Amino acid sequence: MDVSIIIPNFNTKKLVLDCVASIKKSRPKSSFEIIVIDNASTDGSVKALKNNFHKDTIVIENKENLGFSKACNLGIKKAGGKYKLILNSDTLVKEGAIDLLLDFAESNPDEGVIGSQLLNKDGSVQASCFRFPTLIRTIEQFWLGHKNILDKYAPSGENPQVVDAVVGASFLITPKALEKIGFFDERYFMYYEDLDYCRRVWKNGLKVFYLPNSRVIHYHGESGKNIADGQNQWRRLITSSKIYHGLVNHSAITFITWTTTKLQKIVRFLKGKDWYNVRN
Repeated sequence: MDVSIIIPNFNTKKLVLDCVASIKKSRPKSSFEIIVIDNASTDGSVKALKNNFHKDTIVIENKENLGFSKACNLGIKKAGGKYKLILNSDTLVKEGAIDLLLDFAESNPDEGVIGSQLLNKDGSVQASCFRFPTLIRTIEQFWLGHKNILDKYAPSGENPQVVDAVVGASFLITPKALEKIGFFDERYFMYYEDLDYCRRVWKNGLKVFYLPNSRVIHYHGESGKNIADGQNQWRRLITSSKIYHGLVNHSAITFITWTTTKLQKIVRFLKGKDWYNVRN
C-alpha cells in the first residue's frame, strides 16, 4: 500500500465526514487506506463514520481525549502504508493533492516531511510553512522591527521549496523519517508537535519540503476549538511552548512579546485610543 491517511478527530463530526469524503472525491491513483483516530468524541462522530464509510475506513476509538500527538502515533502504528499522511479533520483534499505529495517523495531521496499548500475556504493561501521560532528571531521580529522574519518562506509559484517547517494539517511523513525520527513527541497534547517533528527531521540529516501544487483546504482552528475553551487552549499553548523552547527561552520570548504588545497599545492610546484598550 502506498499511503496511510491518518486523521485525528475530536467532536468534529461534520468536518471529519467531509474530510473523508474529499479524499475519495480527489480520486488518488495511489493505493491508500484511511484511519480515523477518535479521541472519545461525544458528538456521534464514530457512529457517523461507521455508517457512512464502514467498508473502507478504519476507526480507532479512544476512551479519552489523548491529544493530537498520541492520536497520530496510534494511527501510525496501525498504518500499513509506505508513507503516512497526517490530515487535520478540518481539511478538504483537492484533486491530485495526495498523488503529488507521493510522486515528489518518490523522486527526492533526502526528504523527511512534505507539506501541502493550505487554502482558506475562499481559495486564498494560508500560512503553510515557517522558519523555526527562536529567541533570536523573536528579538528580530519584536524589537528590531523585522515583522515577517518567521514568514521567510512565503508561498510563491508552483516550485517546491526547502523550508524549516510545514504546518501539520497536511503532513506527509516518509519511511526515512520514521526510521530516523520515529513518532511524534507525546508530551505535546496540541500545538508545536509539527514544529518539533520538523526540527528533529533536520537534526537527523533529512529535509522538509513545502509543495505548493499539492493543495488542501483548511478550516483553520476548527479541529481544535472543541478540545477546550479559550483559557484551556491558552494553557496548552503555554505548556507546549515550554517543552519546545525550554523554560528559560520560553520565559524570555514571553517577556519580549508581552512587553512589546503592551508598548504598542500605549502608543495607540497616545495617538487617541481609549485607556481601556491599553489596560486590556
